[in-house]
Amino acid sequence: MHAHLRAGRRLTGTLAITLSALLTACTADPPTPAPTSSADPAPAEADAARDELAALAAAAQDRHLTAAYTFATADGPDRTITVTSANDGTWRVDVPGWGRGGTVDVSLAATADGLFQCALPSTGHAEPASCVRLGEQDDSVPRRLDPRVQHPFTDWLEVLTDRRAALSVSPAEPPAGATGQCYAVESTSASLNAPLDVGIYCYRPDGTPTAVRAAFGTLRLAGEPGPAPATVQLAGPVTDGEPVRQEAPTPDDSPSAGTP
Repeated sequence: MHAHLRAGRRLTGTLAITLSALLTACTADPPTPAPTSSADPAPAEADAARDELAALAAAAQDRHLTAAYTFATADGPDRTITVTSANDGTWRVDVPGWGRGGTVDVSLAATADGLFQCALPSTGHAEPASCVRLGEQDDSVPRRLDPRVQHPFTDWLEVLTDRRAALSVSPAEPPAGATGQCYAVESTSASLNAPLDVGIYCYRPDGTPTAVRAAFGTLRLAGEPGPAPATVQLAGPVTDGEPVRQEAPTPDDSPSAGTP
């Protein structure tokens, strides 16, 4: 009987030591909780913003109108550009004070006959409006002739609707004096030829562009848009002349340069 008691005491002591060791180990090394990532909601929010902007840009592609926009830049007075998106998919954008050092108003237009630049009557162009063909309807405006303000209403909409484009999209506040649902768009590609300018893009729910802030400046919708025409009309007849460049003419550009 004494032997059984001694065995019981040894077993009890062993269990107590084992339990104590287990408790000590648990106290020294508590289980690590499953990590929670504060970044988890960000991809979902970014995907939602990208989807929302793509839907608004798609609505803008179907939004045909005539509208005026205040165009503000850092190096000149505010101007008003006119945007016409016709029902047949043709378009025209008139840009005051862009050509020849700010002395010539120009118009860009894409019709069924091609892509055109027109010189409008202005300080540096006393003649009636005339147009020069730049290429086919879907061609890009040559860089040296590109005022860039037409892009948010034309080809950049295709980029904004393309989920494969290397873009990062997040909600943003409207630029000062602007309204609409706005998104900050950044490029995630290291390419020098970004498909569009990074910046802020704003729309009404029906797809009306209300503001754009990009490298070329800031556009803000000025007043209510008007109805769209069936098709756009060029500002003047097409000629074989040279298109208007942005730079002011130099003495070397004068036809009489080098003559007595």
